Amino acid sequence: MNIKPLADRVVIKMVEAEETTASGIILTGSAKEKPQMAEVVAVGPGGIVDGKEVVMELKVGDKVITSKYAGTEVKFDGVEYTILKQSDVLAKVE
Repeated sequence: MNIKPLADRVVIKMVEAEETTASGIILTGSAKEKPQMAEVVAVGPGGIVDGKEVVMELKVGDKVITSKYAGTEVKFDGVEYTILKQSDVLAKVE
């Protein structure tokens, strides 16, 4: 079974935050910020949403940056995903 998003939604999996800083300081679990970098694992078909045509610009495998509290978090087969609208994605990382 797979998650298949509808309309202009995408499913992302957050990339784990770094455990050490650039200067070598090891961060504890409580000191880490919620990651904002994610990988797209599924993309909806786009189409007409609220009377406007939405073309999907993201594809599976894209690395993206999201706002901290965007989307809905779901757990599927023991893995945590976030489902959000394509417009909630701030940038694509290339």
